[in-house]
Amino acid sequence: MPKKTTKKVAQPPKDKTEKKKIEAKNPLFERKPRNFGIGGSIQPRRDLSRFVRWPRYVKVQRQKRILLQRLKVPPTINQFTKALDKSTATSLFKLLHKYRPETKRAKRKRLLEQARVAAENKDAPKEAPKKTNAVKFGLKHITGLVEQKKAKLVIIAHDVDPIELVVWLPTLCRKMDVPYCIVKGKARLGTVVHHKTATALAFTQVNKEDQKELATLAQAASDSYNKNTEIRKMWGGSKLGVKSIAAQKKREKAIAKEKIVEMKM
Repeated sequence: MPKKTTKKVAQPPKDKTEKKKIEAKNPLFERKPRNFGIGGSIQPRRDLSRFVRWPRYVKVQRQKRILLQRLKVPPTINQFTKALDKSTATSLFKLLHKYRPETKRAKRKRLLEQARVAAENKDAPKEAPKKTNAVKFGLKHITGLVEQKKAKLVIIAHDVDPIELVVWLPTLCRKMDVPYCIVKGKARLGTVVHHKTATALAFTQVNKEDQKELATLAQAASDSYNKNTEIRKMWGGSKLGVKSIAAQKKREKAIAKEKIVEMKM
């Protein structure tokens, strides 16, 4: 006789919550809910720049900056911190870029063209080359222009290093009655004359349409620097640090407290 087979009854589906309970009990995957309250799991962002080991040149730059703030700076050097205001400087640089000198490549191209024309027309009378109005640069050249009173406006960079290169130039400009001004950035002056940096620039001549603008800028520079006697008397630096200011305040508070006690007695 054939054997009777008993049908296996399907088991009921397992509850998913049981699986979650098993996982929750597993120590390898312990649930750690985050607390977003103050002083909870996520810490606030902190400025860790003071723990960074900076390169030596950065340290020297910062130390120099702090020293210049702490030490007493004489007016002759302190005047280089009083740069021209933004609106006047913007209009000045617009005029400077209008009278940029030609590059070496452009000059070479122009001279070759002149030589070619001269070779083709040998019999033609030679004409004198037309002078183009351009801004002058080079410290030695500008010094000569100021001494001859040919410079209409002298522009000096505020961050020349060493400062001894240009520290005498404002005095010379005042003596020769030549308007001068101090602007931010020797690199900005350098871009005008196709160099990395430039200590000083000077205007000697401009086109007729720009003469009025140059006269306005020269007058503004003269009022701010040449005729301004305060700029020659103002000492710089002598700024205390955070710790020194706190100690000074503490001392003043203690003195005031002592005075009150004495008055009561």
